[in-house]
Amino acid sequence: MNFAPLPADLKDLPARDRLLHTAHALFYQEGIRATGIDRVIAESGVTKVTFYRHFPSKNALVCAYLEYRHSGWIAWFADALQRHGDALPPGAGRVHALAPALAEWLGSEHFRGCAFINSVSELGETVPEVVEIAQRHKREMTALLATLLPVSAHHMQDAQALALVVEGAIVRVQMGEPVREVVATVSRLTDALVPASPQRKG
Repeated sequence: MNFAPLPADLKDLPARDRLLHTAHALFYQEGIRATGIDRVIAESGVTKVTFYRHFPSKNALVCAYLEYRHSGWIAWFADALQRHGDALPPGAGRVHALAPALAEWLGSEHFRGCAFINSVSELGETVPEVVEIAQRHKREMTALLATLLPVSAHHMQDAQALALVVEGAIVRVQMGEPVREVVATVSRLTDALVPASPQRKG
């Protein structure tokens, strides 16, 4: 996923896409409550009439922003896990792709935490649709993590545990802990779950 604040070709995009890209940059970087509709309209270069033609309310824009963020982030995460998984030495569990994949995101200069955690923290239950989108996002993230694990009787429980590791890593970095240290902790935890090198018998 492109984590840059705004695409270079913003002015060439259709009005709805300009609004969505602008909202994505502002909501993620500065917060939803801190960003007014007038600013989104001004920075996207559309008229107020055009805005309301596409989004009847700010809440509608927030939900569209989260859906856009969800599809982009999940696609990026799946790709990152695949890339780093393919680079692992033979015999290594694919769960060891998690730490370097997270390092890409957590180390981005534009990282501002999880958009879904942030949005639920800001809006709470005042916008139920936001909670629903966030919950769906976390379920899909957990499903991706499950694909990294060997099948076992506690397969989904392990995937849920990995999801908690990811959430903890996000919050720790957002609070200022060095990315290198957080990623090292993730690596140790995944190694405890699935050893990096299979043990040889006899």
